Amino acid sequence: MPINVLMPALSPTMEKGNLAKWLKKEGDPIKSGDVLAEIETDKATMEVEAIDEGVLAKILVPEGTADVPVNDLIAIIAGEGEDVSAAAAGGAPKAAPNGAAQAESKAKPSPADQNTTPGGGHMSYERVNEAPEGAQPGSTSEQSTGGRVFASPLARRIAKQEGVELGAVQGSGPHGRIIARDVQAAKASGATKAPAPQAAAEAPKAAAPAPKPAPAGGAPAGLTVDQVRGFFAKDSYEEVPLDGMRKTIAKRLTEAMQVAPHFYLTVDCELDALMKLRETLNGSAAKDKDGKPAFKLSVNDFVIKAMGLALTRVPAANAVWAEDRILRFKQAEVGVAVAIDGGLFTPVIRRANEKTLSTISNEMKDFAARARAKKLKPEEYQGGVTSVSNLGMFGIKHFTAVINPPQSSILAVGAGEKRVVVKDGAPAVVQVMTATLSCDHRVLDGALGAELVSAFKGLIENPMGMLV
Repeated sequence: MPINVLMPALSPTMEKGNLAKWLKKEGDPIKSGDVLAEIETDKATMEVEAIDEGVLAKILVPEGTADVPVNDLIAIIAGEGEDVSAAAAGGAPKAAPNGAAQAESKAKPSPADQNTTPGGGHMSYERVNEAPEGAQPGSTSEQSTGGRVFASPLARRIAKQEGVELGAVQGSGPHGRIIARDVQAAKASGATKAPAPQAAAEAPKAAAPAPKPAPAGGAPAGLTVDQVRGFFAKDSYEEVPLDGMRKTIAKRLTEAMQVAPHFYLTVDCELDALMKLRETLNGSAAKDKDGKPAFKLSVNDFVIKAMGLALTRVPAANAVWAEDRILRFKQAEVGVAVAIDGGLFTPVIRRANEKTLSTISNEMKDFAARARAKKLKPEEYQGGVTSVSNLGMFGIKHFTAVINPPQSSILAVGAGEKRVVVKDGAPAVVQVMTATLSCDHRVLDGALGAELVSAFKGLIENPMGMLV
């Protein structure tokens, strides 16, 4: 049967993508693992691999097309031994015998439920008319054929993590394919079998959110484009269209401020001992034949390491909110904000508590270079428990940062500067850095947040503790 190639969801926030380039032509043979196309997401340009074999029968969306919705049909692959011209002519979804559209063309699954793992780099597919005649979507005959369970990679990953037996889960995706929400429903019900799709379909629809109240003064809660334009003279501004990254940043951080109750904790950290240790370590770095050192530590590298160790020393703070529970982690994952033109990335240093300062330093240099080239993979900037945002290089002394969901905190780091303090009853000049921790009050209470930021301050002021 012909195989429909769909626009994949390459990240949880992706709703549309730009089909930048086809790397295969019509008529080319396709093998599993071949790179079919380059897709531009809201964050990066990704190479997308084939997961089926056959021949590329027809390209339906030409390269250079922008804003292609996730799950839209973009190409057709002829299966092994199938007539290519017939597949190209008849591969698109057809009407069912009774004249009604097939289930998969009626309802498009959300990006998170598609046959793709975010960051996995695989195209989304659906086989056309492969269900046995008379089978209903979601029936056992469609869900499993010859002992094989049809499930999206994301559903398989969740099932493995949660210990859910896929063979006992009822699929609600196209042709009964098991998708992420089916596994989550099975887990939530406490059974290995998810509720039947019909039951889900009969569930009452969630009530529409109530309109936002107008703020004080009678002004509307949100202004339209024309209303905003009305405040300014027509020739006084230039309109800049929003790209995918800016839309995503606006959406996610607005939601973060509305949903996550923020509170802030500020400490001043003395840097004199850290700066001396940094100078010593950089001076001892091995050099290659060209005289280039193996590493060059920055103050930010120490900040990342200190935050990673602080999270493991205060394990209750090494957690994120998950609606009906808190997820507490065994290792520390620390995101680091990297500014690029038009936005930012937050690549994540995994197991920051275990890595050496030189490893963190070299990882961050690689991440920063690839972030500015928009070459980071989604799995490199997704997740994390906390983040570090450092504006010290711009001379900023103090600021507060917005938490990046699903993380539960973010550390805003200011510039180090000479200040006069009182030590042993006498004035002394020391180098001081101000850091402010934004906390999600659903996960961290005031005392717990204070414990975390105090652990961070202790490591910064006694940096030898990061070496042992």
